[in-house]
Amino acid sequence: MNIRPLRDKVVVKPRPVEEVSRGGIIIPETAKDAPVEGTIVAVGEGILNRDGQVVPLVVSVGDTVLYKKNSQMTTEIEHGGETYLIMPEFDILAVI
Repeated sequence: MNIRPLRDKVVVKPRPVEEVSRGGIIIPETAKDAPVEGTIVAVGEGILNRDGQVVPLVVSVGDTVLYKKNSQMTTEIEHGGETYLIMPEFDILAVI
């Protein structure tokens, strides 16, 4: 991948959202706003602290993460026929 996020940004390959659960239950639209999973494919170098030092990100390439689905800071892009999300590390809720 030749997308290099800047500062505290990460590039996430989202996992497709299932319309039907494994047990065959149809998932309603309201439940689809829950956090979703994806895989980190690129990370920025970090963010500057008050002393001018770079603080590296907590997540790294290859991590599977839960992130906020409808954040205003997330940008969806198409690259090489694939869909990716660029978001600040702050929008990542957990590493799985």
